[in-house]
Amino acid sequence: VLQSSNSLKASYEDWLLTYGLSVSPFHLRWQTALFNRQFYSWGRWKPKFLYLWYHVGMVFGIIAMFGSVILLGKTLLQTLTQMLTEAPKAQNDRMLQVVVSVPSSGLCLRAVPGVNLPISQLTYFFSAILISGVIHEVGHGVAAIREQVRFNGFGIFIFIVYPGAFVDLFTTHLQLISPVQQLRIFCAGVWHNFVLGVASFMVLFLLPAILFPFYYTGVGALVTEVAEDSPANGPRGLFVGDLVTNLQDCPVYNVEDWNSCLGDISEKSQVGYCVSAATLQQLSFPARVYRRLDGTVECCSNNSLTDICFSYSNKLDSHLYACLPARKVIEASKVCRTNMDCQKDFVPSFCVTPSLENQTRLIRVKHPPHIDMLYVGHPMHLQYTVSLSSFVPRQNFLSIDLPVVIETFCKYLISLSGALAVINAVPCFALDGQWILNSFLEATLSSLIVEKQNRELVGFLILLAGSALLAANVALGLWMVTAR
Repeated sequence: VLQSSNSLKASYEDWLLTYGLSVSPFHLRWQTALFNRQFYSWGRWKPKFLYLWYHVGMVFGIIAMFGSVILLGKTLLQTLTQMLTEAPKAQNDRMLQVVVSVPSSGLCLRAVPGVNLPISQLTYFFSAILISGVIHEVGHGVAAIREQVRFNGFGIFIFIVYPGAFVDLFTTHLQLISPVQQLRIFCAGVWHNFVLGVASFMVLFLLPAILFPFYYTGVGALVTEVAEDSPANGPRGLFVGDLVTNLQDCPVYNVEDWNSCLGDISEKSQVGYCVSAATLQQLSFPARVYRRLDGTVECCSNNSLTDICFSYSNKLDSHLYACLPARKVIEASKVCRTNMDCQKDFVPSFCVTPSLENQTRLIRVKHPPHIDMLYVGHPMHLQYTVSLSSFVPRQNFLSIDLPVVIETFCKYLISLSGALAVINAVPCFALDGQWILNSFLEATLSSLIVEKQNRELVGFLILLAGSALLAANVALGLWMVTAR
């Protein structure tokens, strides 16, 4: 039995070796030489251009090394300040910030799948990580071949659930070339990630022009999804394919306008609606007035889904309330703040304002040709449960989701590729920053600090400080994510 077990183990190890696979706890790795010819083709293409390309990348990498330390230091101070304040500022959950470290790729993000990253976004997240990692390693590989360093192979790995990539270079060749040549190789990954981020930003910026033959923009925000638990879901609500053109009196030409209008509505007090005295008398009916726990007033006691308590004032009394049918009051009414806004043609009119709880708003959403949706609730609930796009298909057979997919993927590439560039540039053990720093010190301090041992000591102390800075950011970032 023991001999059979050993034979099976040997066969399994041979199979892994044959296919370039390596398996260890939390880590799966695959390496191949299949792409070597392609890498050598890239590395020998237009040598002068590649020299200039990676020389610019070297300058960028050195600047990024110092800049990443400043950025992480600033982030650490902000996090500590946020922890010490009793009411920390609300964070934008859509932004990806530094926190979870992935060895070998050097990626650190404040985006934890299953914690603060929606399940629906996982495909974008992992695809962007993998592409960013591959582009990063392609930079190292092509730069190494350009500097006459032997290229052994390319591979990808999965650490826990995070994908990444790597290249295998001949270490002896790396040690024999000059520090400046080493810098061009070590900075290439950071440089390629920066270029990928810029390219993704340009695609995102130029997307309306790129998709112009198929989609038009500037006419409203197209509804692409309404969550099942959304307050906007219902027979008088929003549906996929609806085009939102106004929120109250705030025009909506794209998704940015939608978000901006909702933000303004949330921050400002509830607007009122002009109603003539005759209409007010006709529509209102007697009801008991009582105060809610937050101090606001309710005057509709019949639990109606169509009536809302409105407050208004006249010359004699500044606190009058009337229970009115919301749709009849709002439709064809002018938006107002005071009674003065309603004075027209000598017709006595009042500015009636919905008497709602402090954070609740009555919002009129126009999505022609359908009847206006009247939303009562917190504006942010509407924002987070309705997905929209600024792109409207010119033909019915075109997908309304394609522009959203491209936009979202570009945003993830910008965030993740940028994060990979910043974190890898940090002078920290096991990251590109370690080798960038060592080569930089060799290239600049060899004449000032003659003893190589002393230069290595300086580098070690800097790496120790950089590693501590990064570790502090990771630890505090994780604590902030899990604590919330």
